[in-house]
Amino acid sequence: MIAAADVKDRALALGFSACGITDLRPTPHAQALDEWLTRGYAGTMRYLHRQAARRKEPQRIAPEARSAVVVLESYYTPDPPAGAARPKIAKYARGRDYHLAMRERLDRLAGWLVERGAAVARPYVDAGPVPERELAQRAGLGWIGKNTMLIRPGAGGGSWFFIGAVLTDLPLDPDSPFETDHCGSCTRCLEACPTQAFPSPRVLDATRCISYLTIEHKGPIPEEISGDLEGWAFGCDICNDVCPWNVRFAEPTTLVDYEPRDTLAQAGPDFFDQLSPEAFDQAFGDTPLERPGLEGMRRNWRTAWARDNRGTGEQENRG
Repeated sequence: MIAAADVKDRALALGFSACGITDLRPTPHAQALDEWLTRGYAGTMRYLHRQAARRKEPQRIAPEARSAVVVLESYYTPDPPAGAARPKIAKYARGRDYHLAMRERLDRLAGWLVERGAAVARPYVDAGPVPERELAQRAGLGWIGKNTMLIRPGAGGGSWFFIGAVLTDLPLDPDSPFETDHCGSCTRCLEACPTQAFPSPRVLDATRCISYLTIEHKGPIPEEISGDLEGWAFGCDICNDVCPWNVRFAEPTTLVDYEPRDTLAQAGPDFFDQLSPEAFDQAFGDTPLERPGLEGMRRNWRTAWARDNRGTGEQENRG
């Protein structure tokens, strides 16, 4: 029978930053999820309501599965030196879409498991009802910080990671959960959020989150918030940028998929307005910017270039 250590070695050989294993028992935060949804913090992401039962009981996702192989993949790349004020793109979205890049490596890991006896090996990358962060915490990969991100301690740690999982019927020995909260009394992430999207530690009101507003939200960005986006045109890194664990321990990724492209290096205020749907697909079809689409990026770009969001000239183009 295959050993858990062999699975972890294979995951690291494929380029993942870390790997842990857990079971599929119910998560301990089911009531918190129900309360979060009831308060409307999911906004228009109705799929989270439909997925709630499976997120609370991961065994429902794949009833025949017995283990979850959870992996982390680093996407961190340093920001360029501050320059002219331009819209900003979140670090994870400056290269190839992680749904494509990470899924390729997860598929290879799943195939390797099948070759070693698995009848079930179902990979997931930020898609479907998988509670990735909770599984990662239970697999010993880190703790969930006050900004709701999984944080991994030590060298090469921090929170600049994608989380993926392969649900398999192999009976692998689980790791011990990561049970220590290393956030302590620090509240830098909560205080830094310009839209006050954290009603309390570890609770995110997505309807006020810059990432939600520039990616998932449809229609105009609410006027009472649009002036506080601080130049972000896709996603947001603020609560991660200020986290001491990232400041001290983050290391650049070695994966070329996530190296920043220079597509937006010289893009002016009307860049997306002048772009045709065909040109947009050609330039951004394999990047996370495809999610809001051309119309969404036109809205985001205009909002980010608005005077109220230009700040003090500190906002460089990080695309």
